[in-house]
Amino acid sequence: MTDTSSNQMWGGRFASGPDAIMEAINASIGFDRRMAAQDIAGSRAHAAMLAAQGILTDSDAQAIRKGLLTVLSEIEAGRFEFSAALEDIHMNVEARLKELVGEAAGRLHTARSRNDQVATDFRLWVRDRVDATDEALTALMHALLAQAEAGADWVMPGFTHLQTAQPVTWGHHMLAYVEMLGRDRARFRDARARMNECPLGAAALAGTSFPIDRDATARDLGFDRPCANSLDAVSDRDFALEFLASASICAMHLSRLAEELVIWSSAQFRFVTMSDRWSTGSSIMPQKRNPDAAELLRAKIGRIFGANVALMTVMKGLPLAYSKDMQEDKEQVFDAADNLLLALAAMAGMVADMQANRDVMAAAAGAGFSTVTDLADWLVRTLDLPFRDAHHVTGTLVARAEARGCDLPDLSLSEMQEVHPGITEAVFDVLGVDNSVASRTSYGGTAPAQVRAQIARWKEALA
Repeated sequence: MTDTSSNQMWGGRFASGPDAIMEAINASIGFDRRMAAQDIAGSRAHAAMLAAQGILTDSDAQAIRKGLLTVLSEIEAGRFEFSAALEDIHMNVEARLKELVGEAAGRLHTARSRNDQVATDFRLWVRDRVDATDEALTALMHALLAQAEAGADWVMPGFTHLQTAQPVTWGHHMLAYVEMLGRDRARFRDARARMNECPLGAAALAGTSFPIDRDATARDLGFDRPCANSLDAVSDRDFALEFLASASICAMHLSRLAEELVIWSSAQFRFVTMSDRWSTGSSIMPQKRNPDAAELLRAKIGRIFGANVALMTVMKGLPLAYSKDMQEDKEQVFDAADNLLLALAAMAGMVADMQANRDVMAAAAGAGFSTVTDLADWLVRTLDLPFRDAHHVTGTLVARAEARGCDLPDLSLSEMQEVHPGITEAVFDVLGVDNSVASRTSYGGTAPAQVRAQIARWKEALA
């Protein structure tokens, strides 16, 4: 492709091209080439609309649309020569189109500006990544559901402050992340519905005097409707910010799960064994299996958070309508999208491959006085004690067990009756962890029956 100088594309206003430093700070082709498919789709829709409205001849429109497909095939095949002098993907495509179809290429830009063109391209790109994220989230949720179904009745410690609290089931813990990711999925879908308006036809900022059909281009590109205000259409980046905000919350959820995998796979916990596919060894300690994938995922989340803050900072002081500052929007979103999709895929692989160590979790679930709340509840239900009194009795029994170096079920009935004479042999039925989790039958509780009901609900929702 011939390297045409940018001042030729601008027209006669500028007598000479920018110097090397200005070219370096001004050009975006190094990153916005990623929107080539979206740019060409928008141009094809625009050409078809111009022809339908009689603004462009059918022969010119046909030549343009055919030429654009040739340009796309060259880009996809890696044969396209991008030029920094042409600044961006729009000018690069138009220059090559002119080489292919001649004068007709110059008519393509009728009734549009690079302002509405880039806003359209970027929305299309972000929309595509929202769809890809939806698929990746669904895959991870299925992996978590498979783990939940396998261990719907496997007991493990539940924690608060990373201290043993009450026993729960492995399935219940997995479902907690399904709920988080379900909210993420809903946020992305909600953002997609809001972003699905077409800026094309807003032109530079004020619309156009040509008799265009904005509804037609919106339909052609899969948008629900055209943007209703031309100033807002070219200056809005809420769609990108909503993507980054949703991505940040989703990334935070992934980081929490990654942190648990790092903890659970440690020699001190051994709740899970990570597969060799997602672990590495030590260069000097042959016994080690390091959860590097989970750790890298946990670190990459910062890039997504950073992108969100960076774009907020770019947009916060901009007057209407378009400012060149907004060229700094894409690299942040591109990087965040890449890292989010990578993190989702990696987490889905780790979750699908990991092996929960049922016996280790069960042993840990019974330690640390994890059923003391069950004892307090039993005292309330059976002996009709006020909860505060039951709490005091339970605390006294825990102190006795600690003094003896044993757990609550190891105390004899007579020892318990010394603290409260009303305690009977039936108390031992609630002190086992299996009995504890089975009793938590309230909606959303950890009882295996509730876990299986929630698994069925999510399977239906994802189907």
